[in-house]
Amino acid sequence: MTYSIVARDPETGHYGVAVASRFFAVGALVPHIRGGTCAVATQAFVSPIWGIEAADRMAAGEAGATVLADMVARDGGQAIRQIHMIDSTGAVAAHTGANCVDWCGHVAGDAVSVAGNMLAGPAVIAETLAAYQTHLHLRLAERLMTAMEAGAAAGGDKRGTQSAALVIHRTEDYPWLSIRADDHPDPLAELRRLHDVAQERFLHVAEVMPTRANFSGTTDRTGIDAAIAAEEAKRKAEGRVSRSFATDLTT
Repeated sequence: MTYSIVARDPETGHYGVAVASRFFAVGALVPHIRGGTCAVATQAFVSPIWGIEAADRMAAGEAGATVLADMVARDGGQAIRQIHMIDSTGAVAAHTGANCVDWCGHVAGDAVSVAGNMLAGPAVIAETLAAYQTHLHLRLAERLMTAMEAGAAAGGDKRGTQSAALVIHRTEDYPWLSIRADDHPDPLAELRRLHDVAQERFLHVAEVMPTRANFSGTTDRTGIDAAIAAEEAKRKAEGRVSRSFATDLTT
């Protein structure tokens, strides 16, 4: 009932998951990422335990293929599960259970994996992957959204759309960006709007949050405020208005 893309950016090492479905709040259960080490999407007759365990074990150093083989062997419901993941080396491991609803399957490229079930057809994941690979010049968030839009244009979830999510982690276990449209007539378009709003203020703050390597992060707001002001000036110069629903963006 879902299609998703899991990717590791080859230049930055950042990990991302994007997902869309005719299912409520798909972003609450499908994506699981550990900063700088791995990313997982668990779906079909979803087992969040698969996602959590796979991410934890890969973050501890296990290969994705090893983790996947063990989980499949242990789970009596493996035939109705689908999962795909990328470990710290960029290697892809994927499983589509024999009883997942057609059309279902998975496909992979270099440090990128696409999988789906209950889809309009195989073109959904093929076009998602192709769009990702064609747009490597884009930043990871935009590349993932573009890929998902290509999958939607190829038919997407055969029942229609309801929710979508985009999650990106850089070096940390907290997300650099995590946006969700939980119940929306055009959830991928809503992700685009949320991403635009995130660029107004949020991502400038996210750049300087504390990290493992810098426990205090940046405590001086001067640079943050300057970046936010520059973003606002650029938007106005280009004739763009804020896409936020907020009436007061002061923090």
